[in-house]
Amino acid sequence: MSTALTLGLNAQLAVLGHDTEAYAQAVKAIPILTAEEEQALTLRYHRDQDLDAARTLVLSHLRFVLHIANGYRGYGLPQADIIQEGNVGLMKAVKRFDPSVGVRLVTFAVHWIKAEIHEYILRNWRIVKVATTKAQRKLFFNLRSAKKRLGWMTQQEVEQVATDLGVSTRDVLEMEKRMSMHDTAFDPPADAEDDDLPAPAAYLEDDRYDPAQQIETEQWESRHYAALQNAFAQLDDRSKDIMQSRWLAEEKATLHDLAAKYNVSAERIRQIETAAMGKLKKQMNFLIA
Repeated sequence: MSTALTLGLNAQLAVLGHDTEAYAQAVKAIPILTAEEEQALTLRYHRDQDLDAARTLVLSHLRFVLHIANGYRGYGLPQADIIQEGNVGLMKAVKRFDPSVGVRLVTFAVHWIKAEIHEYILRNWRIVKVATTKAQRKLFFNLRSAKKRLGWMTQQEVEQVATDLGVSTRDVLEMEKRMSMHDTAFDPPADAEDDDLPAPAAYLEDDRYDPAQQIETEQWESRHYAALQNAFAQLDDRSKDIMQSRWLAEEKATLHDLAAKYNVSAERIRQIETAAMGKLKKQMNFLIA
């Protein structure tokens, strides 16, 4: 897709993007293409580089971007920006979509849309972590726009921001300190020298892969699995079948299904199940003790 078309669509969408409600109403008014219309447009674009066809494909799928973007609320990032990033992913999908594959464009585009949104969120992940509560996020975005320069704020500026936002100077200073922090790479850079300061990977302990803990966990699981097998073998055939059908089968049976199978009431099946469960627990406790 040409740069001119991308910039043109971005400009149009940015105008609506300032008001997400108006934007949502606008994109929902755009008709959805039928499979035949979509196929014809994708062929026109890929065969003849028809930008009008590409534009129609993009516009008709903006509602899907909006639907996906709504799933990423709560990150403390402007929703209009998230939608815009999803729109960029949609444009990339239209450019790369192969009409001969035999699937609808939205099936292909959903991965590109999510990829662009994820990349945007990850680029701004430090900002997300800086403000963890609603009040802090409000302070962060207001403080970011209130700062007049890149350096540290003067005491007068801090007091002015605190007054304008209705918070304490301590909160403003704490948020400014958070905003000035930088992420530290976990692994050292490829060109790091031996006498450089060690990266966190060199001194942070990771106990997830303690061999002793792994062996202990494996032995515990193996012992309990063997105890369960032995306990299960002590049940009568009907109890085994009920427990198997109710707890171990991929498609679990209902009490009424088993009641019909054994020609008894559903309450009787529940009683047998409860008794079998009690026997299993008692037998396992005896075997493991």
